[in-house]
Amino acid sequence: MKTNSSQLKVLSVDIGGSHVKATVLDDKGALLMDYKKVVTPLPANPDNIVGAIKTLADFFPEYTKISVGFPGYVRDSIVKTAPNLDNAAWVNFNLGKKLEEVLGKPARVVNDADMAGLGVVNGKGLELVLTLGTGFGTALLLDGRLLPHLEVGQSPATKAKTYDKYIGEAAFEKEGKKRWNSKMKKVLKNMKTLFNYDYLYIGGGNARELDFKLESNVKLVSNRDGIKGGARLWNDDKKPTPVVPSSTIK
Repeated sequence: MKTNSSQLKVLSVDIGGSHVKATVLDDKGALLMDYKKVVTPLPANPDNIVGAIKTLADFFPEYTKISVGFPGYVRDSIVKTAPNLDNAAWVNFNLGKKLEEVLGKPARVVNDADMAGLGVVNGKGLELVLTLGTGFGTALLLDGRLLPHLEVGQSPATKAKTYDKYIGEAAFEKEGKKRWNSKMKKVLKNMKTLFNYDYLYIGGGNARELDFKLESNVKLVSNRDGIKGGARLWNDDKKPTPVVPSSTIK
């Protein structure tokens, strides 16, 4: 499907464990309006999340497409898993179709780390994106194009814990910054061995808590960088224009 980029205005939505955020982007990913956010409703089931997105959409009078980053496994805008939301209620829920019905605009839904990845990578070589928030999100891109999504956060980090449980928000709150950073060093070593990436980008709310020196091919990126991926979801080849990621979290 071809999109007239000069007229493209994308309602870009990021669904998180604590907040649902939205803004409107132009075809290059630049913000046309300031962010709005609402607290992620409880229970975080489809009806309540769609309601939260509708509330946010009402703040933005003009957009032509909808992009959503969802914290779980998504295929063809259909949610398969939602480990940090109301998981059972989301299985095989067509969020893209539902938003088109409710908001009356074409919608695309992908994993939230995948959308962030489209927003931050330079489009050169094998690039890995990690998001450190409620859980542990990952996206992998080759020459700027998304590769099949892997739910690394749901894979074992130890005999007893997934990566989500090992270094997610709950682990940070329970064990403290020092212990969490010690574990993050191990996690980054594992990711380097597993993916042999050319570049690594780290975002999400807890990225700012990293207190050790990163390698030269590792960059911290902000949520503002990542949400640009909402516009790039509507590029036919889904390949981003190279950008320089932020060196600090905003």
